[in-house]
Amino acid sequence: MNQRLDDEARRDAHSEDHLLAGKTALVTGAGSGIGRASALKLARAGANVCLLDLIDERTEDVEKEIRGMGREAEFYDVNVSDPVRMERAIRAAAERFGRLDVVFANAGINGTLAPIEDLTPESWDETLGINLRGTFLTVKYAVPHMKGKGGSIVVTSSINGNRKFSGFGMAAYSSSKAAQVAFTKMAALELARYRIRVNAICPGGIETNIGDSTKSTKELDKIRIPVKYPEGSQPLEHGPGKPEQVADLVLFLASDRSNHITGTEVYIDGAETLL
Repeated sequence: MNQRLDDEARRDAHSEDHLLAGKTALVTGAGSGIGRASALKLARAGANVCLLDLIDERTEDVEKEIRGMGREAEFYDVNVSDPVRMERAIRAAAERFGRLDVVFANAGINGTLAPIEDLTPESWDETLGINLRGTFLTVKYAVPHMKGKGGSIVVTSSINGNRKFSGFGMAAYSSSKAAQVAFTKMAALELARYRIRVNAICPGGIETNIGDSTKSTKELDKIRIPVKYPEGSQPLEHGPGKPEQVADLVLFLASDRSNHITGTEVYIDGAETLL
């Protein structure tokens, strides 16, 4: 029995090798965390991958790893909130590979954590500029290159702003993440006529380095409310998930295995937000 299950698991894993054969995927925030894991997963499934991120050795390493698989990869230096750089990079990517089938709008930051009265307009703009404006620009400039053949767009949102509101000081972050889900639904309706599906993923605690973009302020102490959880805040695994687990979901939504799913947000949090 176990041997049969093992054989089936191997066959299923092997079947993923061709899910995206001949297709081109574009990933923002591709140098680390969920973006990195997803770029590698999409490449293993047969896609050529366009990697969009700020210049960093980590993204160059992803590019090399994908090329080592025998896939094509190209790294584009962008700030996702900059329309000039985004339009130029996405156009270059589409021209380089001759098509654009999968777009993973993943880049994001936690930004400044502060009470609303202490949060500066500049900090608010920075978080929404990267998280929400960046998503808009990614989709806006990708659509013209996808309308001919259709495809899949996946947006990284979050449990924060959708199911969870105990991230004190995260008014800007949570607002951007809630808005991404609304944008996803609007885009799904608008783009359905072109056979472009648009879905959002809402991860819970995942082992990534997004904490590097978090700027906590001392003023947070005045608004914190104690939140008590049972032992372990992720009931399924008693700890944060792995980027590779999220990448599995991204691949599913990117592939034809989800060809009747659009305008949907999918939570991937190990039941964290059901507590």
